[in-house]
Amino acid sequence: MSLFKAASTVSLLTLVSRITGLARELLIASTFGASAMTDAFNVAFRIPNLFRRMFAEGAFSQAFVPVLAATKASHGEAATRLLIDRVASLLVWVLLLTCVLGVAAAPLLVWAMASGLQQDPRGFDAAVVMTRWMFPYIGFMSLVALSAGVLNTWKRFAVPAATPVLLNLSMIAAAWFGAPWLKTQGIEPVYALGAGVMVGGLLQLVVQIPALLRLGLLPKLRLGVSGVRAAWSDPATRSIAKLMLPALLGVSVAQISLLINTQIASHLQAGSVSWLTYADRLMEFPTALLGVALGVVLMPQLAGARAANDTQKYSAMLDWGLRLVVLLAVPSAVALLTFAEPLVATLYHYGAFTDADVLQTTRALMGYGLGLLGLVAIKVLAPGFYANQDIKTPVRIAIVVLILTQLLNLVLVPYFQHAGLALAIGIGALINASWLLIGLIRRGSYQPLPGWGRYSLQVVFASALLAAFLWWAASAVSWTGLRSLYGQRIGLLALVLLGSAVLYFSALRATGLKVRKLFGR
Repeated sequence: MSLFKAASTVSLLTLVSRITGLARELLIASTFGASAMTDAFNVAFRIPNLFRRMFAEGAFSQAFVPVLAATKASHGEAATRLLIDRVASLLVWVLLLTCVLGVAAAPLLVWAMASGLQQDPRGFDAAVVMTRWMFPYIGFMSLVALSAGVLNTWKRFAVPAATPVLLNLSMIAAAWFGAPWLKTQGIEPVYALGAGVMVGGLLQLVVQIPALLRLGLLPKLRLGVSGVRAAWSDPATRSIAKLMLPALLGVSVAQISLLINTQIASHLQAGSVSWLTYADRLMEFPTALLGVALGVVLMPQLAGARAANDTQKYSAMLDWGLRLVVLLAVPSAVALLTFAEPLVATLYHYGAFTDADVLQTTRALMGYGLGLLGLVAIKVLAPGFYANQDIKTPVRIAIVVLILTQLLNLVLVPYFQHAGLALAIGIGALINASWLLIGLIRRGSYQPLPGWGRYSLQVVFASALLAAFLWWAASAVSWTGLRSLYGQRIGLLALVLLGSAVLYFSALRATGLKVRKLFGR
């Protein structure tokens, strides 16, 4: 399977995931709006997500996939299967301990994440209850990350990319059916969302099993003392654990930034946490479709090229990934900066979601949009270091960027409130990506292929035309005024987005850029 075909498969399935995710957020926004109780759910959901990103999709994946790919390339599939069994056995014990401690420490975790919720004791108590119910979600998702690492290494990208859809469908069902039922029972309706998260996590784990069975790679757990000892004595397992320490620090830096921002937002106007969350959900659309898809596909391939000592292939894959990032992330950023209000209004402006909520979410989305290119590029550049089993360099960069981001918060939040938090993250992402790129070039791991100057000018020219068109489209229509005419508003948005795509790619073609040739490179 070619890199572009693999990335396209992941992007297409991720698109389905993000569409169902937007449907989920639309339903939550129209049902619950932005209030102290939605803030409570968003804080409670962020706590297991924080640990999931640290242990599962973050540090564990960054350490596990390169070692797994290297073992497969150097020692064959039998040794790789044994490694999978041993890593899974150790992981299960770690997850059990983590979940038990997390449930017990839920009040402390909620306070550390968002002490401002105590302004409304009802919201703080609800966040504690939902955190306890959702904490086992970490266990499910960490095992999903293990399965995804295995399947992606064997170039089976479809199942891991499709499984997030199940979480979205589960939460949609919870909001659609569970919340009204709880209300009739005199129970806070937002609790239904916590149940939806748990069911969605379990479903995501269950669907991995058939895919692993078909490959003969379903882990054989050895949970006794002898099995744990054998797993820990394996040099490859120890290598993963050794790599996880700096990776954990690096991922923790990003999550500490999120924790600080949530803490600050919880002390701002009620609804600030929710406005940032709704904007972040929209940001996940381009970051997942572009950055995550490319990162998922490139990581095992880069690790394999490095294990084979094929430096030319390694550099060429990075170059290809970065060109796609520039081609698609730049116009996406332009759209978020010039067309944010129509996007927010069309997707969220229903039911309990007010005109004021549209305005506040738009401001946050524009702040994130400024750093979109950096957020997406990091997903391609960081695997360039991880494939070399160098996790320390991205960690050092992340620590410095964390400090810079918080300094920016001191300046921006007093003026822009919650939008200042988003803007600081966007600026920090651009600095982070630039630093990673310079590091790869200086060490000789990445050597840009000829033609970048002309290529950049072509993208900038097409993006400038796109910006003018979207600015006109945003000004020509009262997007919030079409609230009752939601069919007309959705149709107008679809036409504008379709016209934007045609304009952008036509402008690129007029400059002589052969997009199809780039995709097929």
